[in-house]
Amino acid sequence: MSAKLPPSRLTSADLLRIGTFGLRTRRVRAALSALGVAIGIATVVAVLGISRSSQADLLSQLDALGTNLLQVQAGNTFAGGASELPPGAEKSVARINPVQQVSSVATVSATVLRNRFVDPGETNGIQVKAARTDLLTPLAGTMAQGVFLNDATGRLPVTVLGAVAAARLGIATLTDDTAVWLGGKLFRVAGVMASLPLAPDIDRSALIGYPEAARDFAQDGSPTTIYVRADPSYVTQVEGVLAPSTNPANPEQVQVSRPSDALAARAAAKGAFTSLLLGLGAVALLVGGVGIANVMVISVLERRSEIGLRRALGATRAHVRRQFLAESLALALVGGIAGVVLGALVTAGYATSQDEQIVVPLSGVAAGVGAAIVVGAIAGLYPAVRAARLAPTDALRAV
Repeated sequence: MSAKLPPSRLTSADLLRIGTFGLRTRRVRAALSALGVAIGIATVVAVLGISRSSQADLLSQLDALGTNLLQVQAGNTFAGGASELPPGAEKSVARINPVQQVSSVATVSATVLRNRFVDPGETNGIQVKAARTDLLTPLAGTMAQGVFLNDATGRLPVTVLGAVAAARLGIATLTDDTAVWLGGKLFRVAGVMASLPLAPDIDRSALIGYPEAARDFAQDGSPTTIYVRADPSYVTQVEGVLAPSTNPANPEQVQVSRPSDALAARAAAKGAFTSLLLGLGAVALLVGGVGIANVMVISVLERRSEIGLRRALGATRAHVRRQFLAESLALALVGGIAGVVLGALVTAGYATSQDEQIVVPLSGVAAGVGAAIVVGAIAGLYPAVRAARLAPTDALRAV
């Protein structure tokens, strides 16, 4: 009586070896196929990473600057004309109990030029504003160069430039002789402010003191914009009483806003196109999956003799299925890992160039690798089934 042969077995080590056989013997083809998956995964990871990096940068700015800054401006009258804030509006606002800091600026009817020889029409969108000496305090501002206005320079032809204004005037480095032509008069530049994310209009302005504005430009002391720092616990309540406190006679002519809302909106807008770009990444991933399926079908046709020989030596259809499915998964996984690395490098490069935080979300990495595995499994399913259906005699006939 003949001995019964043990059933055919395919260990995990054997599956790994034969599953990567096609990749090791056809390296160029495997690399090109994995490239399609890598591009799709890199797009997904880079889109999520760039979006998160930009949002993290804006949110960190919000944390540093605070969300308790309120801005009060004159609105319009019922007739549609521009209204004005009362001269004593700042004192009225300062009397509100939860208010911690108050300062203001007032628009001055003048232009600022680099020198007297520049065409007066070439203002580059730079405004002139009268400012209180404590303006930087509620705005959490700092000086990039020089010093801000004080009680002495606020009475003299001295100006402080916003970051954008200085750039547009071509002033990169301050010296003792740095001056601009402001309102038909030479003003010495005492300093240049660092960028103010919560007050972009100040960035585009040349600031002078209220006393100087009153003497040379007939500014009556009425503020155009009042900046208010309130106790963080009472921001909403303060926002509700600012208009009647500023202009009790016509509170409807006062506009109250929270500048930090603009930064929050920008943070939200950074992710607005994420879905669209992820869709493009999904398309690239789909193309990569089709490429893998195509390569695997060709591989099955080219390796019919190998399949027939393995079947003749005892391999079952399940073994052949698992072999080619493992090869497809390995091909997709290689592409997925390469895509994750490439996407992380793109994110790091972009964030560094924009001076932002580098954030590569783990969810993006997990999604990239997971998507690669899913694509590999789907792409390799049909070729694996087709290979398993080959009869040993038909496969060996192709030798």
